[in-house]
Amino acid sequence: MDILHLVDRLEELFNESHSFPLSHKVIVDEERMLDLIDQMRLAVPEEIKKAQQIINQKERIIAQAHEEANRTLELAKEQSQKLVERDEIVLKAQSLAEDFKRKAVEETKSIKQEADLYSIESLEHLEIELGKILSQVRNGIQALKYDNVHDEEQTQPQKSADVIKHTTQS
Repeated sequence: MDILHLVDRLEELFNESHSFPLSHKVIVDEERMLDLIDQMRLAVPEEIKKAQQIINQKERIIAQAHEEANRTLELAKEQSQKLVERDEIVLKAQSLAEDFKRKAVEETKSIKQEADLYSIESLEHLEIELGKILSQVRNGIQALKYDNVHDEEQTQPQKSADVIKHTTQS
């Protein structure tokens, strides 16, 4: 029988007992009380046996857990060693990648500088050529203006003479 059940029955017996007036004493059914005590004595060793079994199980579980932990640690050590070896390869690969990247950046800068210099030279040459063309255009404009002014001066006296002729004939 479960010890807690017996304790509950003992409490029930106490609650059913009659108390003496003006005191903290109670009258208990002796036979029922002694019967419960005997049952408790018998139940306690059974509970102790169960507790001992639980303790034994706990110790066995702890031992298994230690064995499992040791196996796990060994496995982790092996895997970490493999990872370290793999990490060394990865580090070498990363180092090579960094070298390639650095070289690519340097080459890119060099190509950009060369392209910028070429662009500057081309634009400066274009500026010189455009300056020559602009000079030729200005000279052409000046020549046309000069020819235009010169033609007007020559036609101006003739117009005056024509106007005079025309007025005298009328």
